[in-house]
Amino acid sequence: MVHRRHTVVAIALALCMVWTVDAEAFLRERTTLGTRTFHMAPMTDGTRLATDVHLPDGEGPFPAILVRSTYSRNQNMNAFVRMGFAAVVQDIRGMMNSEGEPHVFYYDGWRPGVTDGADTVAWIKKQEWSNGKIGTTGTSALAMTQVLLAPATTGIQAQYLRMSPSNFYHDVVYLGGVFRKNLVEGWLAAIGQPQTIQIYRDIPRYNEFWSYYNTVAAADRITAPGLFVNGWYDIFSQGTIDAFVAREERGGPGARGKNYLVMSWATHGADTTEDYKLNDNRFDLSVNDIRDKFFAYHFLGQSDALDDVPKVHYYVLGADTPQAPGNEWRTAEAWPPFPTEEASFYLTGDDMLTRNAAETPSAWHEFTFDPTNPYPTHGGANLLPNLVSGPYDQRKHSETRTDMLAFATAPLDAPVEIVGRVQVRLFVSSDAPDTDFTAKLLDIYPDGDEREILVLDNIRRVKTRKGFDQVAPPLNGHDDIVEIEVDLWSTAWIFNTGHRIGLHISSSNYPRFDVNPNTGADHPAPGEEMRRAINRVHTGTAHPSALLLPVPQQ
Repeated sequence: MVHRRHTVVAIALALCMVWTVDAEAFLRERTTLGTRTFHMAPMTDGTRLATDVHLPDGEGPFPAILVRSTYSRNQNMNAFVRMGFAAVVQDIRGMMNSEGEPHVFYYDGWRPGVTDGADTVAWIKKQEWSNGKIGTTGTSALAMTQVLLAPATTGIQAQYLRMSPSNFYHDVVYLGGVFRKNLVEGWLAAIGQPQTIQIYRDIPRYNEFWSYYNTVAAADRITAPGLFVNGWYDIFSQGTIDAFVAREERGGPGARGKNYLVMSWATHGADTTEDYKLNDNRFDLSVNDIRDKFFAYHFLGQSDALDDVPKVHYYVLGADTPQAPGNEWRTAEAWPPFPTEEASFYLTGDDMLTRNAAETPSAWHEFTFDPTNPYPTHGGANLLPNLVSGPYDQRKHSETRTDMLAFATAPLDAPVEIVGRVQVRLFVSSDAPDTDFTAKLLDIYPDGDEREILVLDNIRRVKTRKGFDQVAPPLNGHDDIVEIEVDLWSTAWIFNTGHRIGLHISSSNYPRFDVNPNTGADHPAPGEEMRRAINRVHTGTAHPSALLLPVPQQ
């Protein structure tokens, strides 16, 4: 059984490595400093979790840095041991050498009776080598175990959370109410938990089950400040921002007002796009340097360690052509970094996006959505290697597919900067009882180049229009026009002079998202009906469908 778990983890690492670290290099990394001891730490219900403790040289007691791992205890903690921390690395319940049922993340938060993270913190505090100060660190899934731990205990002093969501229903599993097929199914299968896929598919509405994965709602219970790090094309980018803002503005004693945020250009893995040239200055900021200062302040008594560190670092993207604005690091003391206002770019009957809100004739645009031939995923916020991720040129599909609507501004006579959350408001109808609508924000390059670079994209299920905890009434033909919002998440981007701001609307983005069978069913299923839907987007004064961009306040 242990050998099988090691094999599963090796596969998961090969599929799901984060940032720019390749799988083989990661597997070679291990903690070599200090003195290692192995323990089976008992949880409240008697389940024992495999735990390594790496103690630095010298006399204790020591502050501790905790990693709770989904992949293995083979984590490189040398930097922390060298700084004088005791490094504690644990296999979460049901994984690797730990006892218990494998149900990833279920036991890691504040669900009554199953609080493995808080139990581990209490166990550390009882050890003779511990001075009672405990921090946490980790990336991606290892950050997810941390963020769930935060509301469950007052026993930690600070957290380094890299690439973490904050509300698992909205950030991980059901974006816009649509099952995030490729990520959820692929990752859970890779770590050997296919049974959890069905659990998630069986709970498509937000309910009590998902409330124990919502750390934004639990922000007032969190007493540890966090250093939050992510990138604009990451699979959890909005969740990281939401976690920072919630803890910064509504956190409990010790957390509120003491958090830091870094938002880079990055995807969850290596940069792969050949369609967009990233600037070399994206590597100018050392996140590890900020992390070390953050921990030195909270654990090593260095009261001035953060004096020169701004609260927010963010990378502004833009055109990849010479002298274009953007493509640089900026700093701020809050998020968003400056006051913004919502600029409405209205969809028109002649395929334009316009700021003119004057009365325009009512119109509608129609396409046929066939769930057996869905619009393909190409770039954006993806994880597994079967899908490319990042700023890809959408012409690969937009020039040949007919199940998509395209809108664009006239060429810009001055740069347009957006920083913050982007929304798309649509007035829609369908001949199906339920369907989906997708939206993509594009930077369209001038004539002679004409790339359609993907900035943001997302999806919305029509039957969630009254809330994600309920099912709205079925649609009743094209006279039944309803309003929906597609949340595209956040970015920092400057559209250059001469470029056009583009918007693509469709009804699928597969296999990132599961397809809607257009019957009212929550998921497609073998042998069950998959019908075509004739979908419409309505425009004009009576139905002001619009792209809503956060621009600097005038």
